[in-house]
Amino acid sequence: MKFLLKSASFIFHPLWIPLAGSLLYFLFTPRFFPPGVMQAKLLAIAILTVFIPVVFYFLLKNLGKAQSIFLEDVRERRWPLLFFAILITMVLNQILNAYNYAALYYFFIGILFSTLLAFTLVLFRLKASLHIMALSGLIIFLIGVSLNFQLNLTYTISFLILALGITASSRLYYKAHTYNELLLGLFCGVIPQSLVLYFWL
Repeated sequence: MKFLLKSASFIFHPLWIPLAGSLLYFLFTPRFFPPGVMQAKLLAIAILTVFIPVVFYFLLKNLGKAQSIFLEDVRERRWPLLFFAILITMVLNQILNAYNYAALYYFFIGILFSTLLAFTLVLFRLKASLHIMALSGLIIFLIGVSLNFQLNLTYTISFLILALGITASSRLYYKAHTYNELLLGLFCGVIPQSLVLYFWL
């Protein structure tokens, strides 16, 4: 059980979620995308939302500005969140557009606003769970994809809800977050993604 709880924090780390959402979008949506275009989009998203943030983290770690990839100290979160918001803006400006990839484009709009919400909370010394923020946002996005394209994604959504519960338990078990911080993360993830549904659903 301890192994499962510890693994959940790594497997469902928020850095993976934008790429996971993009991959699920291309897999599930009935629209045709040329394989070359799809692979290029996913590679570009992976570079901007996974590889560059990881390099940035190691830079901060070497400078003594971050102790763990989980950014447990609220003061460590300012620069990573701000930098991540810039990277998401680059995805929106350079990789996606609202015409050809409406659902995915607004998914990233939701991620951007979630990130900015978490950043704003940090300025007030409030720490939202980024794991819960990311997973809950992904769940809302997939519910929207299911409704928009009339797809049965019950098993995928159920799995992610289960993953959300396990991840929340993991964060509590290892005292990385309090209940209030988990609720703040849920708020930061659900509200932006729910609001952007209006623009593409």
